[in-house]
Amino acid sequence: MPPATPPLADRRARLATYLDATDLAAVWFARPNSFAWLTGGSNVVDREGTVGVAAAGYDREAGFRVVTDTIEAPRLRDEELPSEFTVDAADWYADSLAEAVAERSPTPAAADFDVPGCEMVDPTTLRQPLADADTDRYRAVGADVAAAIEAVGRSIAATDTEREVATELRAALEARGLVAPVVLVGGDERAQAYRHYTPTETALGDYALLSVTAHRGGLYASATRTVAFDAPDWLADRHRAAAAVEVSALAATQQAAADAGTAGDVFDAIQRAYAAVDWPDEWTHHHQGGAAGFAGREWIATPDHDASVFTPMAYAWNPTVQGAKSEGTVLVTDNTIEPLTLPDAWPTIDVAAVDAVDGDATLTRPAVLHRDP
Repeated sequence: MPPATPPLADRRARLATYLDATDLAAVWFARPNSFAWLTGGSNVVDREGTVGVAAAGYDREAGFRVVTDTIEAPRLRDEELPSEFTVDAADWYADSLAEAVAERSPTPAAADFDVPGCEMVDPTTLRQPLADADTDRYRAVGADVAAAIEAVGRSIAATDTEREVATELRAALEARGLVAPVVLVGGDERAQAYRHYTPTETALGDYALLSVTAHRGGLYASATRTVAFDAPDWLADRHRAAAAVEVSALAATQQAAADAGTAGDVFDAIQRAYAAVDWPDEWTHHHQGGAAGFAGREWIATPDHDASVFTPMAYAWNPTVQGAKSEGTVLVTDNTIEPLTLPDAWPTIDVAAVDAVDGDATLTRPAVLHRDP
C-alpha cells in the first residue's frame, strides 16, 4: 500500500509557527508516529525501536528535509517520501542518526529524540487538532480496523485459544495494511480477572473480549468487540454500562472542547458516569483512554489532568465494567460525534450519555455478538 499523502501546507504552517514561537531554526522527528505525521511515510525497519532509521525535519531556510543513511536513502526517496522532501544521506558506517542530524541541522534546533545540541520537542502538541485531510484518511483506517476485528470475531469458536485468535487478528489487520502494536484477547476467566488480557494458551470459554490498536499512515484506531458463546447472565448489563460511560465521556469531551476545558474535566465526567451506572469505583482498575491520532493515545486522562481538549480530534475512551469493555475511536468536532470504528455487519445498541454528565449524546455502539459454541 503506498504511503499516505500528508497535508504539507498544514504541517508547514504549524512548524513555522512553532519555530517562530521558540526562536529555533529547525525541528526534527525520528520517532515513527511523528515521522509519519510529517511525511505520510514510514521510517520503521525494526518495530522494536523507539526511533526509526530516518529523521524528518522542517528547516526555516531549506524547508522539508530528511536525514538518513546510505542504506535507507534510495528506498525512502522512492517509496516513502513526498517529492517536497530533500534527502541527505550519511555513510551508514560513519555516524549514528543523531550525529548525522546534529552535523546537518542549522542551530538552534529541537528534536523528538536525543540529538547533541538540540532541545527536546513534544510532538503531541503539534499534532493537535487534526487537519481536515487527516480526518478524511482516518475514516478509512477506522473502517478497516472494524472490518478486521469483526471478521475474526464472526469466525472464532469457544474452544479456540486466546493466542490462536490473536494470530488471526494480526493477520486480518496486516492484510489491510495495518500495523497492530496492541492485540489483546481475553476469554471468559481472564477477561474478568485482568483489564489487559494479553493472549495465552487458554481457551476462550463462554465469551471473549477482542481489543486492538492498529495504525496506517501514522493514524491509530482502537476498538473492542465482545463475542459470546454461552453468555453469563450479567454480560449484557455490564456491557451496556460500559458503553454508557463511553458515550458519556464523548459527550463530556465535546463539552470540554467548547468550554476550553481539560482532560481532567472529562475524567471528572467519567467518574460521575460510573457512579450513575452503579459502578462508582470501577475507574480505579484501568485507565480510561483519551485523545487519539498519531499515537494510540496522544494523552491518557487522569484526575486533574491539564491537557487541552481540541476539536476536530479523535478520542478513544475505553471504560471497563468487570468483565466487559466498550471501546472505539471517535471523531469529535464542534457539532458532531462520529464513530470511526462503527460496526458493519455486527449487532449494535443505541446508548445515551447518562444524566450526570454535561453534554448530550446518543450513539450507536457495538453490542455483544452471540454465536453458537
